[in-house]
Amino acid sequence: QVQLVESGGGLVQPGGSLRLSCSASNSIFSSNYMDWHRQGPGKERELVARIWSSGDTIYADSMTGRVTISRDNAKNTVHLQMNRLKPEDTAVYYCSGRFSGRTYWGQGTQVTVSS
Repeated sequence: QVQLVESGGGLVQPGGSLRLSCSASNSIFSSNYMDWHRQGPGKERELVARIWSSGDTIYADSMTGRVTISRDNAKNTVHLQMNRLKPEDTAVYYCSGRFSGRTYWGQGTQVTVSS
C-alpha cells in the first residue's frame, strides 16, 4: 500500500505561481512514473504532468511552458511548479503514482486562481 499526500495548494492571483508537493510513503524510486492530475469544476480529471523513473517528462498541452514536474527520490517527493496561473487552472490537483502495476492516488489539494 502506498500513501500519497499533496500539499501546497491555495488561493493565488492570476499570473501568480504555486509549488505543489506530493509526499509518498514508499520510495518513489520504485515507481514506474508519478503524475499530477487535476479536476476543475464540472470537468473530467485530466493529466497535467508525468515523470517517469528515467526522469523523462510529459505535459498537458494546456500547461506546457507553465509547469515543471520534478522528483526528489531521496525525500520521496514529487513537485509541480506552476507559473503564470490562469483562472481556468482552478481545480483540485491530485498526485498519483504507478507502483508494481497499481495506481495510487492522493486526496488532492485545491488550487484557486482568482483576483
